[in-house]
Amino acid sequence: MRPIDPYCERSPSDIPEYVEAAKEEDVTPDQYVVDNEGTFNPKSGHFACTDCYIRLGMPSSANGWVAP
Repeated sequence: MRPIDPYCERSPSDIPEYVEAAKEEDVTPDQYVVDNEGTFNPKSGHFACTDCYIRLGMPSSANGWVAP
């Protein structure tokens, strides 16, 4: 399952911040999100990019917020 931001409908390879970070770690943008994005939900493959996370009001919870 490829990670996707359901709010802007972009994959990590379409989001410059993940492309650059992945280059620095020598991994794919998808793998970078799986390994490092705190909003990534492994059950759905969803995450929220920084812009979407901010637009959502920077949600949080005691256990950490992940995209539905």
